[in-house]
Amino acid sequence: MSHIHIDLISDTATRPSPGMLRAMADAPTGDEQRGEDPTTLQLCERVAALVGMDDAIFLPSGTMCNQIAFLVHCRPGDEIIAAANAHIVRSEGAGAAALAGAQINAVPTPTGIFTAADAAPMIRAQRDRAPVTRLISVEQTTNFGGGAVWPVDVLQDLAKLANGRNLALHMDGARLLNAAVASGQPANTHCKGFVSTWIDLSKGLGCPVGAVLAGSADFIERAWTWKHRLGGAMRQSGILAAAGLYALDHNVTRLAEDHENAKLLAHELVGTPGVSVAPDKVETNILFIETSGTGKTTRQINDVLAGDGIRLQPESPTRFRAVTHLDVTRDQIKTAAAAIRRACAD
Repeated sequence: MSHIHIDLISDTATRPSPGMLRAMADAPTGDEQRGEDPTTLQLCERVAALVGMDDAIFLPSGTMCNQIAFLVHCRPGDEIIAAANAHIVRSEGAGAAALAGAQINAVPTPTGIFTAADAAPMIRAQRDRAPVTRLISVEQTTNFGGGAVWPVDVLQDLAKLANGRNLALHMDGARLLNAAVASGQPANTHCKGFVSTWIDLSKGLGCPVGAVLAGSADFIERAWTWKHRLGGAMRQSGILAAAGLYALDHNVTRLAEDHENAKLLAHELVGTPGVSVAPDKVETNILFIETSGTGKTTRQINDVLAGDGIRLQPESPTRFRAVTHLDVTRDQIKTAAAAIRRACAD
């Protein structure tokens, strides 16, 4: 897709900056599997402190973070409470069922956010014919909920519920730092009461690959076993970990620019005939563009946009997802909005 120069398909479209590439090239390395890679160790220590956990482990992807967490927390026949539109339901190949043998009890919620009052009735009474409710999982921010930020008080209520019912509480923190920047509350505040969480390095932080899973020392010790079993162990991973350290130093506070650009795109599209934007209030860097009123499919519109070097993510024949990130400027957002208006009108 070399002809695409305004790529709004996902914040995973980011490429390492020159500064990040220099940091990667200069990184001291060692054997990660033996605990001898100093750069990877530094990244894990940094992330553990950031989210208020004892320890952390560097992994190739966020999906592996979620699946290892479920493998540690759950046993076959257990059940996980999560939003019906959560990433673990929609986009991880039924990994919880396939790997951990745990099924998901899905909470219907368009925003991807649910409360302790929503979750409490879904905790099953113990009986020999029922699955065991073992875990509550939340996704911060909510991907398919339009980048919504879980309020801290809602998270704390869930923590009280989980603690009172002897359940584990896990956070899919793919865009946790977006939530921290948008809310003005540090990541460890969002994670208070959780037993495991992770941050993705390859989304808004701009790294080429990687995620960091955090939890108690015992949790991480057990996570290492699953990391090996799933083929996630690495050798001189400091080259990749250095990108994460660079991102934490340079790319966190600037996430606010992505949020403003997403709001700008929504504003620029308001009033376009046949087009509506969701959510009504864009909080972070994700929004949805509904085009059913134009009489055109997302494929037809994307074909037109491709001529201008622009790409969106089709979620259905009439619905796009657009995600802003550090490789898309404010001026490019205005250019993209004008092109979308033309493509919908032509």
